[in-house]
Amino acid sequence: MEPPATTPAVMAAGPSGATALAVVAEGGGHHHFELPRIRALLLHALPRFAEGVVAPVAVFYAALAMLGLNGALAAAVAWVYGGIIFRYLRGHPVSGMLLLAAVGVTVRAALAAATHSAVVYFLQPTLGTLMVSMAFLASVPLGRPLAMKLARDMVPIPEAFFRHDKVHQFFLRISLLWSMVLFVNVALSLWMLFNESLGTYLWLRTGMVAGLGALGVAVSVLGFKRLLRHVNREPAAAA
Repeated sequence: MEPPATTPAVMAAGPSGATALAVVAEGGGHHHFELPRIRALLLHALPRFAEGVVAPVAVFYAALAMLGLNGALAAAVAWVYGGIIFRYLRGHPVSGMLLLAAVGVTVRAALAAATHSAVVYFLQPTLGTLMVSMAFLASVPLGRPLAMKLARDMVPIPEAFFRHDKVHQFFLRISLLWSMVLFVNVALSLWMLFNESLGTYLWLRTGMVAGLGALGVAVSVLGFKRLLRHVNREPAAAA
């Protein structure tokens, strides 16, 4: 259902990476939030997952089989810069994060080529994921959940919503959840990287990342929906 004409609506990424619909009621000061249907979330996320996760693995693996390690590294770099050029030619904005990713891939490929080791290429982002996992974990005992910080930065949700005790507790649990998800990702990735063939590592890890990410997002979205039901009911109960 579309919001009434008198209320502004904002579509934005939710705290779990999902898209949230924020509806701010004028005059009453009460902030009401709703999440779209799961099907809409999937349709929004799947093309990006295919472009950002599946396609790079396919490009790297195909180039590795036909051109060897150096050819695969060159193909990986070309894929990232090709995406930037494609966006530029289509008139789409090129984000700073995408440019940083391109620089990161270039450095990783250069180090891997210098050491003649594909392990070096894949080890670097895995260690980066470990650092992010530790950051999520450290934010919990400090009482400053990283998940809440990310939500504040990315989502136009009123500050009063974040000050609610239940909301703070939710983001503490979500920060702990994502710390665990990312740590399991790192542990399994490292085991496969050093114990399996490169082809097995590429495809098994891609499926594992998809599965763990989907589980984390599902728990986050369902938990956030439950939180919204509780918080949105409170003004009516008080009335």
